Amino acid sequence: MDVEHKDHLLAAARRVLGVAVLLLCLLAELLVFAFRRHAALHLVPASAMLLLWRFNRRAAAAAADVGLVDFSCLRPPRRLRIPIPGLLEHLRLIGCFDDGSVEFMSRVIEECGMGDETYFPPSLHYIPPSATHADAVAEARGMYLPTLDALFARTGVPPSAVGALVVNCSGFCPAPSLAALIAGHYRMRADVRTFNLSGMGCAAGVVGVDVARGVLSAHAAVRYALVVSAEIVTVGWYSGRDRCKLLLNCFFRTGCAAALLTSTSAISVPPNCKYRLVTLARTNRTADDRSYASAVREEDGEGITGFSIGRGLGGVARDLLRAHLLALGPAILPWQEKLRYAAALLLFRRGQRKFKKLQDDGNGNTDGPKPNFLTAASHFCLPSSGKPMIRRLAEGLGLGEREAEAALMTFHRFGNQSAASLWYQLAYHEATGRVRRGDRVWQLGMGSGPKANSVVWERISGDPEPAATDNGPWGDCMDRFPVGES
Repeated sequence: MDVEHKDHLLAAARRVLGVAVLLLCLLAELLVFAFRRHAALHLVPASAMLLLWRFNRRAAAAAADVGLVDFSCLRPPRRLRIPIPGLLEHLRLIGCFDDGSVEFMSRVIEECGMGDETYFPPSLHYIPPSATHADAVAEARGMYLPTLDALFARTGVPPSAVGALVVNCSGFCPAPSLAALIAGHYRMRADVRTFNLSGMGCAAGVVGVDVARGVLSAHAAVRYALVVSAEIVTVGWYSGRDRCKLLLNCFFRTGCAAALLTSTSAISVPPNCKYRLVTLARTNRTADDRSYASAVREEDGEGITGFSIGRGLGGVARDLLRAHLLALGPAILPWQEKLRYAAALLLFRRGQRKFKKLQDDGNGNTDGPKPNFLTAASHFCLPSSGKPMIRRLAEGLGLGEREAEAALMTFHRFGNQSAASLWYQLAYHEATGRVRRGDRVWQLGMGSGPKANSVVWERISGDPEPAATDNGPWGDCMDRFPVGES
């Protein structure tokens, strides 16, 4: 049994133990109250809760030995901007789409909440688009290098200090790899550990953080790990007529983010470290055939390759998120909220049995209590999959307009940038000045596979200065956000 499998089993055992102790404590309290036993018996569940809290704190301390020094997001040059009216005209002039396909994409783009300042790579500004291998490599260089230059300048950490490099890009996997492209350009040291992740979808950024965390934990000599997230839109462009594959043309845009992580176990927390890693969770439903086939890259009837989004993706995403929250909730919810939710769930189940007709919502379904995830984090970064999907996801998590603001505004300003979108949202939170010391930020990514991954950060550095965000992706436009309904 490998180490990673053992870690997953131990984490699952901790979650089962936590839920069991919570239920036993609640049951003990109910028995004491119902039979009016001696008041000292209240100490039994209270003591068990204290032991569970100390156990979880110790486990969290063992896992939270990773800090986020800083991150950087690309603000593409304005010459690559693609306003919606120009994009719609571009789609008509390309020549590969029929009238029905152009009308379909136009309707999706106009209704999804995207603004006029998103970006395409240079290759897609041509008529017809130039989607060659050389164009894709040029796009990668044009995104990676400015983003990393800004990160190295901001942190003061030279490329030679990086001991691990993790690059994630779903659709483009050249040889030499994208990780080799970066390591070669910056002349990184000969023993740098490089990882190139492909096909992992919009949740790949959290996977990259997990890989970096593993390297930092396993190798004491590695002090800094670099995680780079981007999607090469050139190779993702679809020029056919299958509407299930045309959606990516509507949503995906140019963007890149890089995060510098460090180990905080062997040394005290570095003074320049902005966040500490609180917890990280990964869930997948790859073993289910229906889920696996809900989003897949394949050829259409004319032999043109594109990424298909199945009609049943909504139900798959709902089931995946439910499974993910069951795994993540015990790790991020405070004990008071766990007790409240457990009590509400017991009362609901009891009432459901007695008053099933009253609980029915008219569709044969019943709405049970939900955990209050506002107690788990102060700021949220959600999948940037268009305004309707963002709002539906936020509603399912019990979040309001303010909590969904970063995702909505990031999609409006930059479109869907795959795994990099979560970092643009964190940059938005920082640009608003809302992230204060001690606040927790929850980044939730969902991608093909399908998989749902989460990472929770806690701000440990001082409150950000307004001038600190001037050079970020929102520096030239933050005074115009948030925007209202169009």
